[in-house]
Order: sequence, then C-alpha cells, then structure tokens
Amino acid sequence: MENHPAARASDADRDRVTTALQTAYAEGRLTLHELEQRLTAVHTAETDADLAPILLDLRPATPQAPTATRDAGIIAGFKRTGRWLVGRTFRGLAVIGNGEIDLRQAHFINGETTIHATAIIGTITVVVPETAEVHIDGTNILGTFPHHAEGPGTPNAPKITITGLTFCGTIDVQRRPLNAAPLAPKQKRT
Repeated sequence: MENHPAARASDADRDRVTTALQTAYAEGRLTLHELEQRLTAVHTAETDADLAPILLDLRPATPQAPTATRDAGIIAGFKRTGRWLVGRTFRGLAVIGNGEIDLRQAHFINGETTIHATAIIGTITVVVPETAEVHIDGTNILGTFPHHAEGPGTPNAPKITITGLTFCGTIDVQRRPLNAAPLAPKQKRT
C-alpha cells in the first residue's frame, strides 16, 4: 500500500477554516483567546492534515431560532445590541419613541438579513458593521431615510437589506466599527 504525502493547504482551505472559527466565536463556542490561537494555527498550517484538528471539536451547530424577530417602542424605546442571532427578517417599529438595532456583533443566519423598520413620529437607528454589504429602500412621508451607509461590503461580510417607512420620523443607518463609542443619547432641546 502506497503512502501519499498530505495535500498542501490552499488559501481557500485556510479561508474556509477561518470562516468556521469566526462563526464559532460569534456563537459563543470559542473564547477570544481560543479564536486567536486557532487562527494562528490556520495561518501556519502547511497541509490539510494540519488544518483538520483545528475544527475537530467544533461540529456544525444545530440550527437555531433567531434571538428575536421583532422589537417595538410605542411611546417608549427599544434596543437590540450585543451578541444576538438575527433571523432572515427582523422588524422594528418606533411610534413616538426610539429604537436601536445594532448588528455589529449579531450572528446572521446564512450571512444575511432584511430589516423592516417603521418610524412614526420616532427614530430607528440601525448600526451595521463597516464591512457589510448594505442595500437600503424605503418610503418617506415628511420624514428622513438617508442612504449614505448603502454600499458594497468586503468578501464574506454579511449582506443587510434595510427597508422602511417613515412618517414624521427618521430611519438612520450608520456604518460603525465594533470598537466605536456607543451611540450618544439624543440631547433634549431647551
């Protein structure tokens, strides 16, 4: 029986393992320290055999239900931030109130989501990762819904589609790095 040498690892192989590690970290199955150690091992791996043990204890997660499918602030506010599992669609409603949907640490099912935002005499702020592909479409009735955050993303970044309706309200989409300062509360006019 002939013994063949291990196949050399390609950049595509390393990218596949890196993506799986990043997903495991986003799901809370790896600590930041473990992620860093394993990414170092990925970048120094020479063969497929070197890559295999890096993912051995990270079987694919069982499909999960989204953390939430909707939030509403009616004469109040809502806030969805931190690590959370956003579904294929998420609905946010602000009526005489404010809402914040922060997607920078969110885990995306199949890498994409559609946010349906409605602001009626209120404001919804959607914070997207700097690297995300963002598409924006909506209707304004005496409101504002700027498109300045729309644009292409980097390879393997999440795809986010934001649709909305404003009536005397605002839907504000912002690209912000993960380590950016938190959003400042709105100042009251005196």
